[in-house]
Amino acid sequence: MRIVVLAGGIGGARFLRGLKAAEPQADITVVGNTGDDIHLFGLKVCPDLDTVMYTLGEGINEEQGWGRRDETWSIRAEMAEYGVEPTWFGLGDRDYATHIVRTQMMSAGYPLSAVTEALCARWQPGVRLIPMSDDRVETHVVVDTAELGEDAEHPGVRRAIHFQEYWVKHRASVTAHAIVPVGIEEAKPAPGVLAAIAEADVILFPPSNPVVSIGTILGVPGIRDALVEASAPVVGLSPIVGGAPVRGMADKVLEAVGVETSAVAVAKHYGPGLLDGWLVDATDADAVAPVEEAGIRCRAIPLMMTDVEATAAMARAALDMAAEVRAAGEAGA
Repeated sequence: MRIVVLAGGIGGARFLRGLKAAEPQADITVVGNTGDDIHLFGLKVCPDLDTVMYTLGEGINEEQGWGRRDETWSIRAEMAEYGVEPTWFGLGDRDYATHIVRTQMMSAGYPLSAVTEALCARWQPGVRLIPMSDDRVETHVVVDTAELGEDAEHPGVRRAIHFQEYWVKHRASVTAHAIVPVGIEEAKPAPGVLAAIAEADVILFPPSNPVVSIGTILGVPGIRDALVEASAPVVGLSPIVGGAPVRGMADKVLEAVGVETSAVAVAKHYGPGLLDGWLVDATDADAVAPVEEAGIRCRAIPLMMTDVEATAAMARAALDMAAEVRAAGEAGA
């Protein structure tokens, strides 16, 4: 079975671990979000790609869900002694090696997709991990400067800050007025992305952020169209449970794009032209009918990724729904 998964960071990585447990023989291609990428201390940092790579390669800090296991922080301490900014984004000593190798290879002319493949040769994640694009795309968030403690005498003035500053430094505590993926209009899908989608048997959207993770991937010109045209069923799992995100700031960025924080609203945000199936949590069983009325097949199942077994059950349910969609299409034909 050829499965394509569009993935962000922690949620996408943990879902992939369950998917591999559910279908160990599957040929899985992961299209990873790079909108969270940032250049720090002269290094190219790809948080979502690295989280997938470390998680599936058994090197992740399980408690945090990001960064390396058994990490140390000597370089960070030394940088602080020099007064180097920013101090709000920490890179561990082990993690630095990944970013140094990536930056060296890219400086030598290798595209991000080739660099990611080389890094994965060490980690052996058991999937083919491809960045959504080799082109630079970095998500920014438009905020009020007064909420940042700037220009207090000029209320209403806004500026864009990098998504990492919004999320890591400010913990999404300032109001997001718009989400701007800088560079996305000129970006092209990385080599292999469109072919993987066209050849897939199943396409899955894990419970990743629908705006700044999966939404950013969909914003790369050509990717949404390829998904709509694909013969494979597209099935998503809701990142919203009981009217709130399971983790992260999805509610804040959904508000910024005018979407209610609910399983129904996110399904409609993706749309029936894109989604064939949608899984919601058992606590949101009342969402099934309105989602199906919108033209998207829907089921309610437990959606909390409490362990690998529970996550594997979610993955199996998504694959079962894809099979239902395919069977219904064949019967209609």
